Amino acid sequence: MKNLVRKINNKLLLFTLLGVFVGIVFFAGTEGAINATDTPEFCASCHVYEQTITNFENSNHAALNCNDCHAPTDSKIAKYTFKGINAISHGYATTFGASSLPDVIHATDKSKEVIEKNCISCHEPSLQNVAHDSKDSCISCHRQVPHNKGDFKPSEWHEPGNFHFNR
Repeated sequence: MKNLVRKINNKLLLFTLLGVFVGIVFFAGTEGAINATDTPEFCASCHVYEQTITNFENSNHAALNCNDCHAPTDSKIAKYTFKGINAISHGYATTFGASSLPDVIHATDKSKEVIEKNCISCHEPSLQNVAHDSKDSCISCHRQVPHNKGDFKPSEWHEPGNFHFNR
């Protein structure tokens, strides 16, 4: 009887250690795969984004990953949930609706909300120096900045009185 208990305990210990090892490998693999899908290289693997990625690589935000701006950054659960929903949507659109995709894809209202929050999170110190009350969101004026050379200015920018700077 004592040998049977010892044998069961050894099997239980072996299965427990094996389960922990598999869990660590699964977690590390999943985390690595999720991080790989944040990169511009992954996004560029879809032909729809080729020009966008080229412009992004020449922008002043080129050191960032796509999801530093395009996914929530306040928690991993929020980020992974958002990425999962977008992955299903993008995968479906590029697989079954590729022929009807526009050359330029515009952010949804939910994406705009996330992008706005991330703009403010990164640029909060500079927001103290400039009044940003003339438009309703960052991307109303700065839409082209991350995906271009940062030299885009909307036509209103050049008209006197439309932008107010703190002095």
